[in-house]
Formats: sequence, structure tokens, C-alpha cells
Amino acid sequence: MKWNDDGTITVVPPKKPKKITGTRFAAIMGLNKWNTPFSAWCAITRTYEEPFVDTIYTRAGKAIEPKQADFMKHSYFMTNLVTPTDKYGKDYFKKTWGDFFPEDKILGGAWDYLLVDKDGKPTTVLEMKTTKRSEDWLEDVPEYYALQAALYAFLLGVDDVIMVCSFLDESDYDHPEDYKCTAENTIVRPFKLSERYPNMAKTVSEVRKWWKNHVDTGISPKYDEKADAEILKVLRDNNLSPTSDIEAMLTEAEELTEKIEENSAKVADDEKRLKTLKELIKEAEQSKFKPGDKTVTLHGKHYDFVTSVSVSNKEKVDTKQMQKDGVYNKYVTVEPTETYKFSVKKIKED
Repeated sequence: MKWNDDGTITVVPPKKPKKITGTRFAAIMGLNKWNTPFSAWCAITRTYEEPFVDTIYTRAGKAIEPKQADFMKHSYFMTNLVTPTDKYGKDYFKKTWGDFFPEDKILGGAWDYLLVDKDGKPTTVLEMKTTKRSEDWLEDVPEYYALQAALYAFLLGVDDVIMVCSFLDESDYDHPEDYKCTAENTIVRPFKLSERYPNMAKTVSEVRKWWKNHVDTGISPKYDEKADAEILKVLRDNNLSPTSDIEAMLTEAEELTEKIEENSAKVADDEKRLKTLKELIKEAEQSKFKPGDKTVTLHGKHYDFVTSVSVSNKEKVDTKQMQKDGVYNKYVTVEPTETYKFSVKKIKED
């Protein structure tokens, strides 16, 4: 990884990058409040991505989504509602790996539900959401959610999108299996792709161009020190660059140095005593070794104290004898080497 002077980084272009899904699509356009173009690029290029962790929110979404589908079937008479299981089978994720658009090398993802005509051809994309933040939906569908469904509609070649969102109380997250979708807690927001995003084809073209500029080349979009702070910290921990971002690194290094110095002073006497105790325990264990023993262990209440022994043959060179025999200078050469010593010194305040 290379840190560039213009606020970007460069990596070797991945052989198999991840695709631009609905959530990444909105992030690339700067319209995802949770992710940035840089974080989307990190995930796509496999440079960095936080591991998926199942939370009360994701578990609630999984439990309530089928209930939302049933609500739509019965309340809106959508008997032609199709699930991923209907289309791809019971183990559809193993078959598709969460990508329902394998024919597109760049764009992909998984729709929640579809409405189909009598021939089984998709006519409408349904995107299901759950949230406790009803205020986000007061005026309109949040843009990053609408774009997610819009991308799938575009790839399927359909114009109609229906957003379904159920509003949850804190207690609903404890037992989402008991949640019941009603007209009071679940809203339906339809829109037409052609009306909401009349320039969708142009937008998709720009996103494909973004892929060419950043994924194919391995050069990231510019990062934001605040919005991308967590990712940057991880990347800098693993890939420090002495030629860029030096201010940020110095600031962080000073903060950590002060913190460690404060804590070290508090435990200095304890560390000294512990070192002495370890040496005494080691001596005691060494005296207990019997022929053939590899380790001797003394058990405490919370820790095992282990002394181990290993025997290896080590070559020893008699330099004095080599010099006496006059062959030392023939086989030994001296080459200059550079050794860099790094230290941190406290600045004296006047």
C-alpha cells in the first residue's frame, strides 16, 4: 500500500474485487450517511472492511421481513410476490453468494422481493426496511435506501419500486418474532424509477467510470480524515508512511506516548517486583527438572508459570585459532552497515 500526497492511497488492483451493491452505490455517490466513497472503495478492493456482526437490528430485520411480505400479500393483494427462495431455491445464498446479477461484472446485490407478471417477468422491486427512527421517513424515503432499490430496478429493467418500512420500539428488538405488521406501524412508499431518477442511466455510467478510475487502477478516491477516521487508523497501524500524513501520525503518537508514560509510572514498582518474582519462580522450577523433562509448571489460581528447556547444537567458531593459522582474513570480510536508532524525547517546557 502506498500513501499518496493528494489524500489518496494506492493498492495493487485486486484480481477479484467485490461488486458495487445497492448500499455501496449510494456511498460512491456521497449519499450514504453511514459510508463514504473511500470506505466503499476499501470494501470493493478488499483493502479493509469491518467484519459483519449480527446485531439486534439485523436480527430484527431478518425476523420481520417475512412478516412484511405477508402484510403486503394480504393488505395489498400481492399474490404474485416472489421471494429469493422462490427464484433460486432454499439455499439461494450458497448458490448466488448474495449476488442476483452475475451477468454484470461491476454492479450487483440482492433484491428483497419482486412482483412478477403472469409470465414470471419482474415488474416491481420491493425493498423491506425496519427502523426505530421514524423521523427519517417523515418527509420521504431516505435517499440511500431509495437508491439501493433503484439500482436493482435499473438492473432488472423495471420502473416500479415499492419501499416498505416497519417502525419498531425498543422492546420490539427483544422479541422481533412477536412483531405484527399493521397499517399503524408499517408504511408503504412507492415510486417510479423514471420519475425519481430520470438520469439513472447517466448515474450508472458515472459509477462505472468511478470503478475504472479507482478499482481498475487501485487508486482510491480521496479520504476524509473525520468521516473515514476509523478505517484510516487501522490502515495506518498496518501501513505507516513516513512521507505522508505525518501530522496526524505525530499527533496520535504523542497522545499514546503520554498515556503510556502515565500508566507506566503507576505500575513501575509492580513491574520491578514482578520481574524479581518471575526470576525466583524460574530458578525454583529449574531445580525441579528431571532427565527428559521439557517443561516444569507451577500452578497458581489464575495463571500457570511455565519454564521450558530446549537443546540445540550451535556452531562455535574459534577466531583466535583461525588468526593463529593465518586464515582468518581470508574468509572474514568487513562490510559497513547502517543502524538507525529511534528514540522519543520529552520536549522541555520553558
